[in-house]
Amino acid sequence: MRAFLFGGAVSGPWSVQLGLAVVRVVAGLSMAFAHGLGKLPPPDRFVSLVKGLGVPLPELFAWGAGMSEFVGGLLLAVGLMTRPAAALIAITMAVAVFGHHSDDPWAKVELAALYGAIAIAFACTGSGRFGLDSVVNRM
Repeated sequence: MRAFLFGGAVSGPWSVQLGLAVVRVVAGLSMAFAHGLGKLPPPDRFVSLVKGLGVPLPELFAWGAGMSEFVGGLLLAVGLMTRPAAALIAITMAVAVFGHHSDDPWAKVELAALYGAIAIAFACTGSGRFGLDSVVNRM
């Protein structure tokens, strides 16, 4: 369980680790502040959007999506509990891609797909050497 929560790719040259850190920080902060913060608390319009997807308990799931994007984005940015945070972001982005944007042109789907791909990558790799997960692993 500890490996899932705090595990990550900590080997490899510093340039690879730095690259992971840059993508992680930028994507995490962008997710948190450009997408998640505006959904907390969920505005009525967002709850209606979730309800329109046929999701049961739309207010609860709207809170879950907002928390996934905001808190998950912050956790991703600092590299703490990276794998579960990234997995929750990936699930939220899958709902956006295959639910909300299912009939939209690629230009509207692209951002959610890109965030989803980044989240999947970090769910697989973990935070890398420059994330807080590596500090927790040394304890």
